[in-house]
Amino acid sequence: MRATATKYGGVQERLGVPMTRAQATRLKSLSEEAYQPKQYARELTFEEAERRIRALEAEISLADSF
Repeated sequence: MRATATKYGGVQERLGVPMTRAQATRLKSLSEEAYQPKQYARELTFEEAERRIRALEAEISLADSF
């Protein structure tokens, strides 16, 4: 797997690229809010961080709906 951004169908996909600072900050905040600090890890890839952020946002949204 290459550690560079590749293009597929005109959409840029990030494979193996480390998460951004913004992602790290958001993930840290969400993991604390959801009482799941183990969801945050410093060495995550861009894609894994995005997946965890979406999952935590969905979980928090569901909990707020009650």
